[in-house]
Amino acid sequence: MDLEVYWTESSEKELEKIFDYYNRKASYRIAKKLIDGIFNEALKLKRQPEMGQVEELLKNRKQQFRYLIYKNYKIIYWINNSENRIEINDVFDTRQNPLKMKRMK
Repeated sequence: MDLEVYWTESSEKELEKIFDYYNRKASYRIAKKLIDGIFNEALKLKRQPEMGQVEELLKNRKQQFRYLIYKNYKIIYWINNSENRIEINDVFDTRQNPLKMKRMK
């Protein structure tokens, strides 16, 4: 059974920031292609929700966070079985200090 892929408000804001940055610095086409790629990578989780690795930096959280990599970005998610969905909590630029990832609530 496929799970729904749900983007939290904070993950959507991160996508907007990424889009805005590349739209300003490169072009609309490049920004859209990057966001579409991140989105499509996350859709793979519908059928294989455990395909991502466990995120070591977030092991102390109640949920078991996992991640997928798309280019320079970690798509951080957890499997919410009670809601029958994958919750995307963050899209994190791996070129940043990894400790910034702990900002998630």
